[in-house]
Amino acid sequence: MYANHLVSSNSRVKPPAKKVIKTVFADSAQNTQVPISMTTSGLLSAKNRFELFAEVQGVLKNGMREFKPGQAFKKGDVLINIDAQEFRASLVSSRSNFQNTIAGMMADLKLDYPQAYEQWNLFLNNFDLEKPLPDLPEINDNKAEFFIAGRGVISAYYSIKNLEERLVKYSIRAPYDGVLTSATVTEGTLVRQGQNLGAFISTEAFELALSIAPDASNYLSIGDAVVLKARTGDGTFKGEITRINKRVDPSTQMVQVFVETNDPALKEGMYLEADISAGTIENAILLSRKLLVDETSIYAVKDGLLELLEVQAVYFMPNTMVVKGVPDGAVILTQPVAGAHSGMMVQIFGQNNEQDQAQEDTSNQDGASQK
Repeated sequence: MYANHLVSSNSRVKPPAKKVIKTVFADSAQNTQVPISMTTSGLLSAKNRFELFAEVQGVLKNGMREFKPGQAFKKGDVLINIDAQEFRASLVSSRSNFQNTIAGMMADLKLDYPQAYEQWNLFLNNFDLEKPLPDLPEINDNKAEFFIAGRGVISAYYSIKNLEERLVKYSIRAPYDGVLTSATVTEGTLVRQGQNLGAFISTEAFELALSIAPDASNYLSIGDAVVLKARTGDGTFKGEITRINKRVDPSTQMVQVFVETNDPALKEGMYLEADISAGTIENAILLSRKLLVDETSIYAVKDGLLELLEVQAVYFMPNTMVVKGVPDGAVILTQPVAGAHSGMMVQIFGQNNEQDQAQEDTSNQDGASQK
């Protein structure tokens, strides 16, 4: 009997299960204009640059300055000067032969075509073996023109003009102010036709080629401001979008966007990060990307319970996203909740403290009125 009493008296009362209500961070939604920004990076290159190639053959001579990397040149300065003494002598010889050809036909011109004779006599008097040929006289008489062409004067003239154009190629001048970035030859080197001599760039303007996702490029336009920043140092540089490629690169599935800047502190080859301001999106909300559920929904709080709210994510940034479809006034989570699910009981952080403070204020007012 005593043992039965002990067994029957050993009954434990189970405490009632406590409802776990998780505290969450939430706020009322309000659709506004959301500014779009993009962050990407790329290598800086000179906007104006050209590779130097030799079109003629000869021994390289220095121009106004040494032909070495880092050497600065002004517009019009001689970059490369190839020895052209032999070619110049051949050109002078051709001019002399041309002068003899004209002198040999002057007697026939004076007898048969006196009007053309005066024009060609003036041409012959202005002839200088050391200077480029002047323009041919204008001939209004077809017979005189055929006569002169038959003597081979016209063909000889343009052959010499071709040699004069080739003589110019023995020296290369800077088309703009810039710096020689590379040089593959030095003074005294035998330069061959078609040989690469180096590269010359302008230091007044630079371009940054950026790779942007095709959907993001739809928000960009020519003239958008860009803030550039180097990985080393705290300085920032201003730039603007000048070109947007309409072709998607098949290998990367990205669109190239070109940003131009002219800050004198920049140098070709620098690795820069670009922050692009790409306008705004109307009637949208900016949220953390961690709040997106199954790429189509976010959690909202209604009557103390979580519920899924379908939204449309229209643009993604590194840590945030722009969504549409959230009603104004809807209470949505501002920070992700571990283990969240539909129907989960929650309380909004700070809401209980406000209720307790309101109850305390009410009690104090009641006590004061009783007194």
